Amino acid sequence: MASQVAKRVLVVAGLGNGSGTGASTARLFANSGYSVALIARGADTVDKIAEEINKSGGHAVAFPVASYSDEDITTVWKSIHTKFPKPEYAIRAAVFNASHGVWKPFLEVTPQDVQDCLQTSVAAAFSFSRGAILAFKENDIEQPNGKRGALIFTGATASLRGNVVTSAFAAGKFGTRALSQSLAKEFGKENIHVAHSIIDGGILTERSQSTRSPEWQANADVRLSPESIAASYLYLVNQDRSAWTWELDLRPAHEKW
Repeated sequence: MASQVAKRVLVVAGLGNGSGTGASTARLFANSGYSVALIARGADTVDKIAEEINKSGGHAVAFPVASYSDEDITTVWKSIHTKFPKPEYAIRAAVFNASHGVWKPFLEVTPQDVQDCLQTSVAAAFSFSRGAILAFKENDIEQPNGKRGALIFTGATASLRGNVVTSAFAAGKFGTRALSQSLAKEFGKENIHVAHSIIDGGILTERSQSTRSPEWQANADVRLSPESIAASYLYLVNQDRSAWTWELDLRPAHEKW
């Protein structure tokens, strides 16, 4: 009975500068009635997004971390459980949106580049997933969707294929995809939904607006909207147990693929 009346909580890791997928997902879920736990490196962005959501009538709590190390992620999960205790709250969704980008010719890639990509996209994804799965296992199966929780990973074109400057980045993204598929197969039988989303194209963010042409920014046929990606994530979370998506690929209408 407690799980039926508990306030749903979304945990999202990776917010960038607050104009991309992670922040848009947080805003949409907050508008849909979720409390939101925001994880990101550094306090400025995460505090700003939490304040924005709370001022607009939602409920968000900032959980800044110094790094995406296992120690910091494990500690932040403990803090989230303290702030959102059962039975008042139930963590029902988690989004791993953190990433580290390196785009260099192979011979220019440094050992630190490799370490940074693998730490964020693989090691941190493992630590975050462990926290999410353990939280979901404490939940009752929610009706009518038939799930204990949903874990979503944000992928990229590099999750599926490498390119001339993506050796380090793609290695990390391939690892994230492999992890998501393994978890989907292992925990689906426990009614825990795991999904991987390939983002195949440029996203309209503050950063891309500073580097892309006004024509690109104005043309919805050639770039992804972070709000639309967030809507797809909410769709995944709401899927019922009879038709779960493991992998969803999202791209603008005119993207070459």
